[in-house]
Amino acid sequence: MHDTWPLLKISAFPELRRERVETLQLNLGYLCNLSCIHCHVNAGPRRKELMERDTMQLALTVAERLRVKTLDLTGGTPEMNPHFSWLVSEARTRGLHVMDRLNPTIIEEPGYEWVAEFLAGHRVEAIASLPCYSQANVDEQRGDGVFDRSIRALRRLNALGYGKPESSLVLNLVYNPNGAFLPPNQDQLEADYRRLLGENFGIVFNRLFAIANMPIQRYGSWLVSKGHFESYMATLRSAHRDANLGTVMCRSLLSVDYRGYLFDCDFNQMLKLNLGGRSVRSHLKDLLDGTIPRRIAVAGHCYGCTAGQGSSCSGALN
Repeated sequence: MHDTWPLLKISAFPELRRERVETLQLNLGYLCNLSCIHCHVNAGPRRKELMERDTMQLALTVAERLRVKTLDLTGGTPEMNPHFSWLVSEARTRGLHVMDRLNPTIIEEPGYEWVAEFLAGHRVEAIASLPCYSQANVDEQRGDGVFDRSIRALRRLNALGYGKPESSLVLNLVYNPNGAFLPPNQDQLEADYRRLLGENFGIVFNRLFAIANMPIQRYGSWLVSKGHFESYMATLRSAHRDANLGTVMCRSLLSVDYRGYLFDCDFNQMLKLNLGGRSVRSHLKDLLDGTIPRRIAVAGHCYGCTAGQGSSCSGALN
């Protein structure tokens, strides 16, 4: 795999500082039942890295000290961590809002039939990846049959109340481009998703998040191997908007890897870019005194969050 960090570390991206911490984003591990082309984590079925319960307990303690409102669970596939159910139950008992970045096909995997009902029972916000409404595009990115499995999983979530106007169970979908280009207008794309998924499959959802692919890990390597890296970076830089700097998620979020080490965002975590650009790693235990780290480490990939409409874990910024 091509390492894109040497191509990203020298950058003129503007300085950023954290204002508050509203969200603690926990990467529960890199294990996943899929190996997607656009994956910035390089997750897959053979990955062994998984967060342990002691680290989760420490994260809950830190969330309380910092008065964090939201626990954002990501991976890999978060549900494949054996302590996932315990963590969600504990977080909800403590009054935390829990978001699960769901690969919907996990609902159909043997041994994970419990996932849909568990999420609904604990009123977890489901953020389900469906990189396109086209079967051909999804299967190209994620593998044959993934689109059909995803559709069945989303219909099952709908049957439990997710995404329905009369329900408080939130189902948001995530779009990723299947090439070296920026996402289209999020509002128009959401309308297309809503119409086509509704007409063809009877699927309803709350919001669509359009997220730009980051030039790191598996996707970055793909860009290099196809000779698209420089042109993609030029696209990101030319589409940068200063107006997006005020609403990027890293200004109100901390990212935690499976060992408990801290990063400014999940993308920096994958690049091993230490919190605030420090020379030494920071850990969850360093936050037990309630201190909020202010400086945010930036590099060339950050243009992926400020280009065009802007892009974050919650989709377009404007």
